[in-house]
Amino acid sequence: MTDHVTTHQAEEDARNETILIWVNGRIVPKSEAMVSVYDSGFMLGDGVWEGIRLYDGKWAFLDEHIERLFEAAKAIDLDIAMTPEGVKSALLETQKANSMQTDAHARLMVTRGVKVRPFQHPSLSRSGPTMVIIMEHSRPKIPRPIRLATVPHMRGLPMTQDPKLNSHSKLNCILACIAAEKAGADEALMLDVHGFVNTTNACNFFIVRKGEVWTSTGDYCMNGITRQKVIDLCRANGIPVHERNFSLVDTYSADEAFLTGTFGAQTPVGEIDGRMIGTGQMGPVTERLRALYKDLVARCA
Repeated sequence: MTDHVTTHQAEEDARNETILIWVNGRIVPKSEAMVSVYDSGFMLGDGVWEGIRLYDGKWAFLDEHIERLFEAAKAIDLDIAMTPEGVKSALLETQKANSMQTDAHARLMVTRGVKVRPFQHPSLSRSGPTMVIIMEHSRPKIPRPIRLATVPHMRGLPMTQDPKLNSHSKLNCILACIAAEKAGADEALMLDVHGFVNTTNACNFFIVRKGEVWTSTGDYCMNGITRQKVIDLCRANGIPVHERNFSLVDTYSADEAFLTGTFGAQTPVGEIDGRMIGTGQMGPVTERLRALYKDLVARCA
């Protein structure tokens, strides 16, 4: 397939070659932003992260992103060694150093830190956490609705790798994405352990049927902040919305489908498993939710 796109596709921006990156309290040029080969994140994917977007000088829903970062760190028993206010200050410091005002994306990453020996046990990470903030000029450029393919890979169960964690270990989702690409799609549609439609490898998934918005129960997927904002916007604006179990049969006959995520906000889906969804283009409910979300960001970011 020659016109492959992704949900994180952005315009090329030459300024990203000279960005400054926050690494453990120092702001350094991109070419000098490095972590140890002994770092827990590099060795084992042992860490958590958040993606945050900058709109018109404000980081959208910043408090919620920082709260989720600290909740995830607590869940994996990782001491960030900073307060939430300290993390916000580091983000703002990096923004100022890069003179960014809008259309920027930050990836804030925390790992368990450098190990004394190259093995799994967390007690071998003794130097404190590693924290990095990568901030890029980033304007989404998704030229057409996304094509999805259903894959056999599932998001983890709470007793294996809880999908509610934004963990550094993304191999399961990467394998799902590879399987979708091999099937000629852009990204993967993943089912839950019961066979109900769940999420994609990178975003939360919604369908629209007869004016009603459906998404999964949230039991087996990342409960995204943008996902919740869309649910809240539906409820506040008279759009019926349901968090429920639904199957591929329901999905194929949907009038619209779209994805939600911090980067792309609401991204239309035009095809699933070779079946056109609705007209194959962005539908009216998706378009309305996009406008409502844009207004929400302007008011509340």
